Parts: sequence; structure tokens; C-alpha cells
Amino acid sequence: MPSKSEFPEHTPISNQPEEEAAVKEEQQVSQPPSEGVKSEKTSVKDDDTEAVKDYKRTKAAAAELWTLPESIAELHDIGEASFGPPPPIAETVHGPDDRVQITNTSVYPWRVHASLLITAADNSMWIGTGWFIGPHTLITAGHVVYIKNSGIPGRDGWVKKINVMPGRNGSTLPYGSVTSTKFHSVTGWTDSGNENYDYGAIIIPTELGNTVGWFGFGVYSDSALLSATGNISGYPGDKPTGTQWYDYRTLASVNSQKVYYDIDTAGGQSGSGVYRIINGQRYGMAIHAYGGATTNSGTRITMPVYNNMVAWKA
Repeated sequence: MPSKSEFPEHTPISNQPEEEAAVKEEQQVSQPPSEGVKSEKTSVKDDDTEAVKDYKRTKAAAAELWTLPESIAELHDIGEASFGPPPPIAETVHGPDDRVQITNTSVYPWRVHASLLITAADNSMWIGTGWFIGPHTLITAGHVVYIKNSGIPGRDGWVKKINVMPGRNGSTLPYGSVTSTKFHSVTGWTDSGNENYDYGAIIIPTELGNTVGWFGFGVYSDSALLSATGNISGYPGDKPTGTQWYDYRTLASVNSQKVYYDIDTAGGQSGSGVYRIINGQRYGMAIHAYGGATTNSGTRITMPVYNNMVAWKA
């Protein structure tokens, strides 16, 4: 396996550097999921997607870009702090909106996804999404935990705090809210703002993940990814505040650092897990972060990304 020095942009960095865990050089290529306690869970379909009641695919083969409604939530996607208001960076819906609301958010796997209320260094507030990979660790986009190039005095850098609300359903918080002030990312994002390294982690001071469960994650070949169905669930800002929405689609393309997909999302879903289902188990394969006119995209879990995730999970 290549050494960490061969991937300098993936050098891990934390807002508490004295506690930064070392990157583990020798790891297997996947980590297992956990369904948490009281493991009532939803079923999966034969096409490796979630069995969501009333889900109906309406997308046309070629459709115009859907735009956000005028009445969006007061708080905006954390991505706007670094990139400015949409378009072009905001996550997007293409054509008819295929997303379906998840209402049974207190069961696995929906409770693995957390609504994030983010307070930046200048005390401005934003929304995002994260997903559990261990007892006290959530993965999210790098721009969720570290703001770059905002142009606003006092805003750039590590965010001040994040309120993590697993399985949120509007005003209902089935697992409460826990506040984190410990974050990780990598120098490719914090130093350079390079979208190929836009991933990070949130460390909570409790082991709530043991209750809600978490997703596994792995490194997969191009062919495995291109034959997989991507699933995304998160907390978009164009829907009623704090509600969770799900969609799926096969991946459109991949490169060495990103995956691309025509899965409907909207601002507020920055940091959502892009996951596949293998033998009924959920495994992350990318971190959702960007949108585009025809496809949205996320940071691919490559071996350097995987190694950092394992270290942050420890």
C-alpha cells in the first residue's frame, strides 16, 4: 500500500491537532456497519435500494434543470458559506423531483443520518447533513467543518460548533441533539479548497452511534461502482425544515477521486453519505458535496480517504 507521504493532500488535520490520530497504513478495504440497539429496521429491495413506501420514479430521460422554490428555509446550506449562493455549486434536482420524505426516521437506517445545525466562527448559522460511521464519529463534507474563501471577515476556518440531530423529523428529535466542537478534515481541503479532497469528520462527546447504529464503508473498483446503485438520504433546505428525504440512482461515472450521479438532492444535503447496499447491509462509497447541470457528485472513498475514516472512527 502507498505510504501517506504519497498523498499529501489527504494529510489529516483537526481543530484539536494535539489529539489527531495517526493514519493507519494497513487496513482491510471495508468496515462493517452496525444497526445499533433495538434494531427495528426497514427492508431493502432486490435492486439494492431502500424499500420506501409510495416511492415512485418520475424522472424523464432528458429534463430541464429543476430550480429551488422561492420559499426555502431561513437557514442556508453550509456550502454557500464557502462557494456563495447557488448556482452553480449547490446540489441540484434534475427534472421532476423524485425525492421521497422519510417519516419513520427513528429506525435504522434512517437514524444514521443526522441533521446538522452549524455555527461558523462569525456566529452565522447554516445547515448540513452527516452520517455515523462509529460510536462517536460522523462523516460529512470538508466544507461543513471548515469554511474556505467566504470573503466575510471572521467566517473562514474551522466552524465553532455543530449540533448533531440523528433521525430528525421536523421538530421531533428521537435521539435528541448533541453538540460537537471537535472536527477533522485534510489539508487538500483546508489549505487548498480543492473539491477532490472535500471531506471531514465530526466527533461527538458521547457514543450515541452505539444506539442509532452506523454505516460501513469501503474502497471499491471502478467497475464495482459503475454497477452499483447509489442511495442518498439527508436534510435538504428546500423541504420543510428538518425533514429527511431519500432518492437513488445508478452511478453515472467515476474518476480517481470523485463519483457522479443523477440522484436528486438540494442545498442542506452537503455531507450526506452516498451508499450502496450489499447483502442487505449499507456501505458508504462517497461523501456527497457538489451539484451540476446534469449530475451531482461526491468525494470518492479511495484508500487514503478510507484510512483517514478508520483513524477518525477509532
